[in-house]
Amino acid sequence: MKCTICKTGHTHPGITTVTLQRDNTVVVIRDVPAEICEDCGEYYPSDTIARRVYADAEETAHRHVEVEVQRFAA
Repeated sequence: MKCTICKTGHTHPGITTVTLQRDNTVVVIRDVPAEICEDCGEYYPSDTIARRVYADAEETAHRHVEVEVQRFAA
């Protein structure tokens, strides 16, 4: 697919790191499968993957963790 951010690059399947911040919580999730732009590096996880990433981050925020690094489990 064509990247919606840079408008020039095309995406390819890959693995990326997602960093999310909410209030005082930062969650870093490594090894997330996504389509990644070859030019700018923007990533596009599938809807299913995105829901899991957000659910994990929400759970971490509810535990009032300041910083947590996770590995995405397929």
